[in-house]
Amino acid sequence: MKRMLAVAGGVVAISDAALATQPVDGGIAMLPAASKLAEEVHFFHNAILMPIITVISLFVLGLLLWIAVRYNSKANPTPKKFSHNTLLEVVWTGIPILILLFIAIPSFDLLYKEDIIPDGKSTAVEGDGATSTFVVSNDFPQSRRATRSEHVQVFLNSPSGLGRLKRGADYTLADLGEPNVTVKLASAPGRGESVVIHVGRSLIGPGGFFGGSENQEIALAPTVTLKVIGRQWYWQYAYPDYGDFEIVSNMLPEDKVAEDFYHFEVDNRAIVPVGETIRVTTTAADVIHSWSLPNFAIKVDATPGRFNETWFRPIKEGVYYGQCSEICGVKHSFMPVAVEVVSREEFCAWVAARQTENSIARTPEEKAREPLCGAAAPATLASATAGAPASTVN
Repeated sequence: MKRMLAVAGGVVAISDAALATQPVDGGIAMLPAASKLAEEVHFFHNAILMPIITVISLFVLGLLLWIAVRYNSKANPTPKKFSHNTLLEVVWTGIPILILLFIAIPSFDLLYKEDIIPDGKSTAVEGDGATSTFVVSNDFPQSRRATRSEHVQVFLNSPSGLGRLKRGADYTLADLGEPNVTVKLASAPGRGESVVIHVGRSLIGPGGFFGGSENQEIALAPTVTLKVIGRQWYWQYAYPDYGDFEIVSNMLPEDKVAEDFYHFEVDNRAIVPVGETIRVTTTAADVIHSWSLPNFAIKVDATPGRFNETWFRPIKEGVYYGQCSEICGVKHSFMPVAVEVVSREEFCAWVAARQTENSIARTPEEKAREPLCGAAAPATLASATAGAPASTVN
């Protein structure tokens, strides 16, 4: 991808692609969603909360206007003397309770998804033109096993691209809830094609309670861990999967960045690969900070003396900005968050360069086991789109 950061004449120039993810003055909408979880947050806000809020606001406004016209001193010179109405009080107490319960169902589900690290697994098998039945592991704890059809998703990776298959028309399932699930395709994938099967309960994306599961995906277990440390007043990032090298991310001064990106752009961005589940662990060295990335619907406190964690799965390459969302001191507004999402190949090249800079020596065995970048690293759904060899992914 084209780099988003280019220095010309000592000033950082930002591409139009980055502008699409940048907060702007006067903006009232949420920033574009760059993950399925963020899409679900937007759906919850736009399709559930906003209609309810609009109806309540219009109803209360109409009620106030009706009362002002109908019961003013001219229209109603002799007011009634009663002070209670049992039916009315039951209604105006009961209806708000029902509305809150209605909102609570998707709200609690969404909060759970944001709080719990996903554990989905993926299996990729190359086609041979004859095999159409595949058995995949369902070896989760009993409470997390795939028991419903939406807990299994099947994709076909062919030279023309990656496509999701439809249950019933393209494949059938058997043995749901058992240690192994059987997937039977309507036709055997040919040579040069591969079948990618996702199993798990970590469903994300709009759908579920308020719709079908066709827009949802199974979130896979994390492949990369990003350690975030808040300091007064900058961020420090570490990559424990790759030798635990660290980078320090400071806000760029005003004369080094385009005007619209002052207070957002940094000297060293956190780099993560597209299409992978990223585990984020946070802590702080001094006071409470908060690591916030609106495009991914992330906001997690960084607290001294403890670790918090969250996760995200970026679906689009680009640069995404956030800011510390906890008042952490006099320079609270001077510690922005900047994350750059790149391809798997670019990420591995960047990791190798940082390892060299930090003189991190990795044995051949350690290098082979590095997530995504090692020789033994399995293909994932993101890399399968480029025709990577199929294998089993944990």
